[in-house]
Amino acid sequence: YKISGLGWGSNPRPLAHQTDTLSTNLPKQYILLCLFVWFFFLQETCSTFICLTHSIFNLMMSLFPLPGQHVNKCVDAINNMIWKYNIVTIDRLVLCLALRTQEGSEAQVCFFIIQLLLFKAAEFRNRVSEFVKENSPEHWKQSDWHEKHLAFHQNYPEKFAPEGILDQSGTSTYQSLPVYFGNVCLRFLPVFDIVIHRYLELPPVTKSLETLLEHLGCLYKFHDRPVTYLYNTLHYYEKKLRDRLPLKRKLVSAVLGSLCDIRAPGWSLSEQYLQYMANAGQDKPTWVPELDYYIRLVKRVVDTLNGDPPFPPTDWRFNEFPNPAAHALYVTCVELMGLPVPPEQVGNALLDVIMRGYTVIASDQIHSYINVLGLLMSALPDPYWTTLQDRLIRVIQSPALLHGTTNCDIFDLCNFNRTHHSLLSNQYAYTLALTHSLWHHAGLGQISCVPTFIKKRLAPCVKSEDQFIFLCHVIGPFLQRFNSERTKVVLDLTVTLYTALEAVDKNNAHMSHMDEISDLLYHIKYMFVGDLMKSEVEGIIRKLRPALQMRLRFISHLHVDEIISNTSDMNIGDSDDTL
Repeated sequence: YKISGLGWGSNPRPLAHQTDTLSTNLPKQYILLCLFVWFFFLQETCSTFICLTHSIFNLMMSLFPLPGQHVNKCVDAINNMIWKYNIVTIDRLVLCLALRTQEGSEAQVCFFIIQLLLFKAAEFRNRVSEFVKENSPEHWKQSDWHEKHLAFHQNYPEKFAPEGILDQSGTSTYQSLPVYFGNVCLRFLPVFDIVIHRYLELPPVTKSLETLLEHLGCLYKFHDRPVTYLYNTLHYYEKKLRDRLPLKRKLVSAVLGSLCDIRAPGWSLSEQYLQYMANAGQDKPTWVPELDYYIRLVKRVVDTLNGDPPFPPTDWRFNEFPNPAAHALYVTCVELMGLPVPPEQVGNALLDVIMRGYTVIASDQIHSYINVLGLLMSALPDPYWTTLQDRLIRVIQSPALLHGTTNCDIFDLCNFNRTHHSLLSNQYAYTLALTHSLWHHAGLGQISCVPTFIKKRLAPCVKSEDQFIFLCHVIGPFLQRFNSERTKVVLDLTVTLYTALEAVDKNNAHMSHMDEISDLLYHIKYMFVGDLMKSEVEGIIRKLRPALQMRLRFISHLHVDEIISNTSDMNIGDSDDTL
């Protein structure tokens, strides 16, 4: 009532005779809103603040077609409702505004209102500036923390009831409890997390988000999990941030840069990335990291997992992460996702750490590097690790595998230790090792994409026996995991292998590794599928050459006489096709 000029008494005077009103020429909708506000406070329901803030938003949206002076008066009135009369809190109001499902111009107006509420009045900005300047997130290390807490609340007192209830006739029975911890700045942090995400979903308000980060990003100094929040944001909104490099750099700088004065140098980002962030004045970042940058970045994680972390000493009892390994994984992923290059380029560069950079990696540490690369790529969004699928297709389609012109036996080329220590052609063994590492660390959602990739993209490329052997090396080590997590996948992969074998049988006159191929197929039958695939597999086996039919007769239950009768008109004297 006091806001609209009607007073708190039982005999309200006319609006024109009030001297403590905010404005005597506000629109009628605003006066009705004030009556609506007081009505809900009388109801004392749990939905009071929700209904109130939604009503405030609807009113402000209806007033925006009015001239600018009315909009400014409305925003000033809402700010007074927040800071002077304590009718609604800034965090609840901004939260309800941000979570509304607005689109198009209405969404832009909504976020413009949020910006006005946060920046037009100096109350919130002053509180943030004072709180960040005088306090530290490691409050348990401060001997005078309570004195600073009391001083802040003395300068900026917080009331948790409408102003009229506290001041009415001096006989109020309402008494607020003292605030022992926290303030409006800390309460606004989780709301700020949501506001940033909502801004990222609307590209037209990008500039407004940069303004928010510039003025309020210092609050992330007090965030419980700043690196985790930044990782989740960059991971989930990767598509929206892919082409907005300045915004991505601003986001990383605001969240992690706010911690520079309380963390030792080198605690998260590398020196090269810090230099990139320091060049924030450039509109178009031109930094393209070289291979040695990625090698050093991976080496940092390798050293951490080996017990020699390069990070400054940290008390992990009060840290965001429980150990150096988890910290190294998250900060490295944040840095990789924050690079000003496309994700496909980052993924290929990570693969080249092994494919091209193996010459500068110690021979006894190559396995650690491969393990870390699988761990990192499985923690990155899909465009980063799907580059390995393209690399697999290029390798299996290489002329050497397609035409069988490799210098060594295919089993030797797929043997990691033999190729690595004997300096043989290593693209096949290294690609297999990276694939196995990534799929080993992959989560359920990532590993679920593998069978479809094998069936629709990888298996159709198989035309030669060497290609089929390479495909078996790709699939074989993960049959046990598929059988444990998704049993039906093993059945589908079995059919895929038999279909690929049929294609190889038709395209090659001679096959040199029929015994090895038969051993794998028998292993799959007796360890995983049994007779579940008998009907599907038997039809394919009957189409194979007699030598393969004879070797696989216990899978298809073909009789020897039947196989021999089918070969009466065929020349089976060749050593490769003998029964």
